Amino acid sequence: VSIGNICRSPIAEAVFRKLVTDEKVENKWMTDSAAVSDWNVGRSPDARALSCLRNHGIETAHKARQVTKDDFQTFDYILCMDESNLRDLKRKSNQVKDCKAKIELLGTYDPQKQLIIEDPYYGNEKDFETVYEQCLRCCKAFLEKSH
Repeated sequence: VSIGNICRSPIAEAVFRKLVTDEKVENKWMTDSAAVSDWNVGRSPDARALSCLRNHGIETAHKARQVTKDDFQTFDYILCMDESNLRDLKRKSNQVKDCKAKIELLGTYDPQKQLIIEDPYYGNEKDFETVYEQCLRCCKAFLEKSH
């Protein structure tokens, strides 16, 4: 989960989906990404995010959506990108009766200990590449840990 769901979280979602597909465990996972805000609802990911994924042989048809109460009750994990996402999600989860989701920073799984995945929106291609590398490391580690 990220603020607008057009840069970081769709990259993480697409990376994770490819990992579970490659490992033939995609039927065990329901993978999605969402936004804390409603700014970009219905929009495709940022063109730079799409081109970064394409460079790594990954396609995505994701459309931005906002996180819902159901998400807190349905998903086992809600992994987010930075401290402000974490704060917002914890606040929202407090308003949900039976919150089942464990809310964590995706970066807590990074073997290189980069806790925060910075928003590349105002950056350049290289910043998107950094996000991709971080998401790949974190998603791999998360998948190993939760197998």
